[in-house]
Amino acid sequence: MKKIELEIVALSHSITQTHSYAVVLGEVNGLRRLPIVIGGFEAQAIAVALEKMHPSRPLTHDLMKNFMTAFNVELHEVVICDLQEGIFYSKLVCSTENDTVEIDSRTSDALALAVRFGCPIYTYENILENAGIMMEETDKEKRKVEAIGATAESSAASEDLKNLSLEELQTLLNDVLESEDYLKAIAIRDEINNRKKKP
Repeated sequence: MKKIELEIVALSHSITQTHSYAVVLGEVNGLRRLPIVIGGFEAQAIAVALEKMHPSRPLTHDLMKNFMTAFNVELHEVVICDLQEGIFYSKLVCSTENDTVEIDSRTSDALALAVRFGCPIYTYENILENAGIMMEETDKEKRKVEAIGATAESSAASEDLKNLSLEELQTLLNDVLESEDYLKAIAIRDEINNRKKKP
């Protein structure tokens, strides 16, 4: 069966389930999208890697990557290989010097590792057919990840950030990094960067 390459195009609050997020995968050189509902912790793990943030202590997926690297295990690709009753099943294709193995994984964990290793993500035609949605191409969406901070925070919270001084924002950023709320940290960092760009 032919594999279709995907890339992460968006990460946002899920509109169907509270306290959940949706990671949206887009077909490389195509218009189909594959939305997958994931938990908050996994969304944060993906966001941290996408935004190239460096937590003071390794998150679980960072630990997994460090462990694999220490023992010379390479992650070659992630394959979203099945869909049953609305649940996506994935596998990690890993290798050592002597062997290549496929490891069963939750899709959210597989994606968090794929971002850290920079490896490709694939699925099959039948999965895109059953769960994918067709998007109309727009000028704004040219294969780039949406601003995660903007989707992670509600507009009310964003308004609150606008009312804070740069010093207050920096203090708040340090606090949320200390409490490991990386989604909020991204929104605060983006607000600080926007202010610094303004003359």
